[in-house]
Amino acid sequence: MGLTRQYLRYGPAALFGLVASARGNAAFVALRGERGRCVAVPACEHVFVWDTRKGEKVLILKGLKQEVSCLCPSPDGLHLAVGYEDGSIRVFSLLSGEANITFNGHKAAVTALQYDHLGGRLVSGSKDTDVIVWDVINESGLYRLRGHKDAVTQVLFLKEKNLLVTSGKDTLVKWWDLDTQHCFKTLVGHRTEVWGMALISEEKRLITGSADSELRVWDITYIQEVKDPDEPESKKSKGSSPGAEENTEEDETLELDECPEERLVKCSKVGSIMREGRDRIVTLATDRTGKILACHGTDAVLEVFSVLSEEEVQKKLEKKMKKAKKKAKQNSEEDPERSVELSLQEEIQRVTNIRASSKIKSFDLILSPKGELKIVLLLQNNIIELYNLNLSARVPQAVCASKITIGGHRSDVRTLAFSSDNIAILSAAAESVKIWNRSTLQCIRTMDCEYALCSLFVPGDRQVIVGTKTGKLQLYDLASGSLMETLNAHDGAVWSIALSPDQRGFVTGGADKCVKFWEFELVKDESSVQKRLSMKHVRILQLDEDVLCVRYSPNQKLLAVSLLDCTVKIFYIDTLKFFLSLYGHKLPVLCMDISYDGTLIATGSADRNVKIWGLDFGDCHRSLFAHDDSVMYLQFVAKSHLFFTAGKDSKIKQWDADKFEHIQTLEGHHQVVWCLALSPNGDYVVSASHDKSLRLWERTREPLVLEEEREMQREAEYEESVAKEEQPVVAGETQGETGLAGKKTIETIKAAERIMEAIELYREEMAKLMEHKAICKAAGKEVPFPVNPILRAYGNITPSAYVLEVFKKVKSSELEESLLVLPFSYVPDLLRLFNEYIHLGSEVELLCRALLFLLKIHFGQITSNHMLVTVIENLKKTTISRVSEARDVLGFNMAGLQYLKREIEAKDEVTFFADATDRFEEKKRKRKKKEKMVLAVL
Repeated sequence: MGLTRQYLRYGPAALFGLVASARGNAAFVALRGERGRCVAVPACEHVFVWDTRKGEKVLILKGLKQEVSCLCPSPDGLHLAVGYEDGSIRVFSLLSGEANITFNGHKAAVTALQYDHLGGRLVSGSKDTDVIVWDVINESGLYRLRGHKDAVTQVLFLKEKNLLVTSGKDTLVKWWDLDTQHCFKTLVGHRTEVWGMALISEEKRLITGSADSELRVWDITYIQEVKDPDEPESKKSKGSSPGAEENTEEDETLELDECPEERLVKCSKVGSIMREGRDRIVTLATDRTGKILACHGTDAVLEVFSVLSEEEVQKKLEKKMKKAKKKAKQNSEEDPERSVELSLQEEIQRVTNIRASSKIKSFDLILSPKGELKIVLLLQNNIIELYNLNLSARVPQAVCASKITIGGHRSDVRTLAFSSDNIAILSAAAESVKIWNRSTLQCIRTMDCEYALCSLFVPGDRQVIVGTKTGKLQLYDLASGSLMETLNAHDGAVWSIALSPDQRGFVTGGADKCVKFWEFELVKDESSVQKRLSMKHVRILQLDEDVLCVRYSPNQKLLAVSLLDCTVKIFYIDTLKFFLSLYGHKLPVLCMDISYDGTLIATGSADRNVKIWGLDFGDCHRSLFAHDDSVMYLQFVAKSHLFFTAGKDSKIKQWDADKFEHIQTLEGHHQVVWCLALSPNGDYVVSASHDKSLRLWERTREPLVLEEEREMQREAEYEESVAKEEQPVVAGETQGETGLAGKKTIETIKAAERIMEAIELYREEMAKLMEHKAICKAAGKEVPFPVNPILRAYGNITPSAYVLEVFKKVKSSELEESLLVLPFSYVPDLLRLFNEYIHLGSEVELLCRALLFLLKIHFGQITSNHMLVTVIENLKKTTISRVSEARDVLGFNMAGLQYLKREIEAKDEVTFFADATDRFEEKKRKRKKKEKMVLAVL
């Protein structure tokens, strides 16, 4: 089939203008072993690592399509776990910048991530209310914990015990025993959502932050499970928590499972610390040592508290006791010790408040060994701020050490423009105009402005004009980066500006119902001899409605004006007489453009439609349903009838105005796309969004076939629908507190299909082999056996070895879900092959894991099948023997490593003492030499 019309694909070239997204959290990361210098922040679908000292981007961890929602660095500082909006989690190596592991388990955005103290397990909480524990080393999910009724806000591992604490928007704090995988305690002392939690005082205290200005403090007492077998359980639990009886009225806890064996922790409320902020907690966290606690609300203030250690508490208590005894002696009182105790405010002291330049979205803190606290703040307005706080000072004051701002605007970019040579890009927002170099993506000029709504490069690309919300036109000189002139052009906002085709002037449309015509002129500057560029108002066209958009026709004969009454009026430019009215949109036309030959005008409206009109008679050629929300911007590609539209649905789409067809969708932005600009040669598109990012799209040489594009769209829709389907049910397993960690995805289905194909190939080859043997027997001589091309590609391996190869290629995190969708008809063959593999001693760990899972989910069918009795018996023998061998090897290796460790430690101690002796002898020699010199002088 011949191609009737060939299009070229536009692809993503770069993301720029973004310092950090406000959706996720900031986190200090250790790069090249240095802590407290580099900080990782979410940047739409990527993660940027910034060097706060130099203000440079040192690493980009590239994501796929979904926006980053959560970050958590590993305890060893080598990895960074990143949670995404679609519920997936990827673990990146900070050395290589590659994603090593991907976990798919959640159905909604990941809201909380936490490593255990060794970094072997990762726990994640999500908007889908589930908590999942992942095995990072084995790259697989361990189990899913269900119990919360709303989004999970925080998850914390306890080092001392194998316990997990989770909080949610359902006002509950839940305690989970990870040995038995169940919730054994629920705290219900909160009236509103629990937004944050932190463990302090060596995990003996829990602090929770809610929607009020109160930080609730809870004492944690670990109950000894077995003390005396004859002692009743009730006595044990009472005796284990001193003062528990006095706290019964204060204790706002409810223990849902009152089973005595499962009561591992006693949690009682001891009081509250009041914050200065009146709104809800956004982030509540401690540093790694647990000495510093910090929190912030929805404002710009970070409150920092210091937590006293046990030794400091004891010292303070002794000091207080001395004072009380002294006072008691004076007043001749007896036994003052009873009344002396530290208040909660004395144990958790306020250090200082840090006021940032804008609203804080998240923070991270790190305490250096010297006692200096470093705090990084991620702000709402696309800024990262780093503060240093000297805690040893009498009055600690936070000092802003660095600020990363140059990479972007403080507010949403509302207008974009390309220079005539396709090299410079102008972007303007509520506070500044920036000029970017397209090839390097570096910001080369920043100029302060008022709230910008429209802009253009003056012919020659040496000056730019910006139209503002207050009705002013501002003229800037790019060489000096200075404001040359400001004119009060309109009484309302300047919504649109368009350069005339003869490049001698421009036209503006505003909210004051006027269209004004301007010409460029050179005027003498009072301060210098040279003339400078200026703007002269020459004509005005008064209309009945607010003007939203204006455009010239290329021959400069017609002017199109979009009005608030949902119509587009066409006027003759020379006489300003009315020519045509284009009506049909249900809501106002927000954007429009006229094609290069002046035959077509395309209009985009808030009613989500794009209409294509003929400019000769004003007839509507076609109405296209373009976006799922308002069409914000529309522009034709130079010298063609192709045009781009940008919508509030975060998509950019390309259309053919001759064939009325949708060509392609550029997906990348995560929020409203405000505007876009095409380069004069049509090779580049730049777009700006509410997610603070600017994106550059480049026209590639790759041809785009519409049928293939539609097929790819259908495949993507199918993959999305697979993820939304009901998860397969495991036989004999109820929907209780625990479940499988993974979820059915297109990858797990493909993995199951590959296993099925491999088993079918194995069956076919076995049948062929039997047939071949029969032929050889009948012929009485050896006949060559034809080798399967797939097996030849793998190096002439056996069919059973091919099945094992396919099995090994299934990702560890997707193994259980792949086996779950595998039909039972393939299981008997798989069990026979497992027996063969385990007997040979290959991949024992992987095969045992798969075998036990298959036995669990198909237990009834396997036990009722007489054909599999011998297979299961053989598996039992081989598995036990091989696993014992593997354990023996592991035990031997562990013993060897421990021996080597002891040898190294002993060697180090000897070296240390030898060095110390040498240093002592050296000092002694120096002292004697000094004494001799002194005596000689005397």
